[in-house]
Amino acid sequence: MKALTVGDEALLVEAASGEEARALHAWLLRRRAEGALTVREIVPAARTVLLDGLRDPDRWAAELTTARIPEAPSGAGELIELPVRYDGPDLAAVAGHWGVTEREAARLHAGTEFTVAFCGFAPGFGYLTGLPDRYAVPRRATPRTAVPAGAVALAGPYTGVYPRSSPGGWQLIGTTDAVLWDHRRVPAALLTPGTRVRFVPVEEA
Repeated sequence: MKALTVGDEALLVEAASGEEARALHAWLLRRRAEGALTVREIVPAARTVLLDGLRDPDRWAAELTTARIPEAPSGAGELIELPVRYDGPDLAAVAGHWGVTEREAARLHAGTEFTVAFCGFAPGFGYLTGLPDRYAVPRRATPRTAVPAGAVALAGPYTGVYPRSSPGGWQLIGTTDAVLWDHRRVPAALLTPGTRVRFVPVEEA
């Protein structure tokens, strides 16, 4: 683990893996809740965690490079269930990549409990982990110029839901009517780091 000071009140911690970054994020949240860490914001990414508004970042840099970070506890975050129709135009391609039928691919995806590892790309877009490595899928060779809001998609090891229409190269496997981003809501993002997510299949009426 490597810690780099950023200005006078921030620290960027580089982890060796995504799992280590998620464990570090969970540990830092616990330290803040216990009153042992005073920081304005803790922002996880794929393999880094940024601490912004941090008192004495040099001291924390020294501590974090030698700290033993326990694994992130499972089942600790809030559970959100998202209704989904497995009707995406890339479902057949994903099923073929996995060597299963479309129905089996939908069942496998819906049977997985995901965790929001970090957010990015667009407001409200969470990168969800949970599928075994063998189910990682490549991005599309040619990205779409417009992906509709609510599209449930896969890329690499991640599942994501597009909060608004935007270009994108992820594999689209389904659709949800859930509102992922609403500036009138607190927090505005439905999915935040550490949140557990389950996709619940629904049938068209």
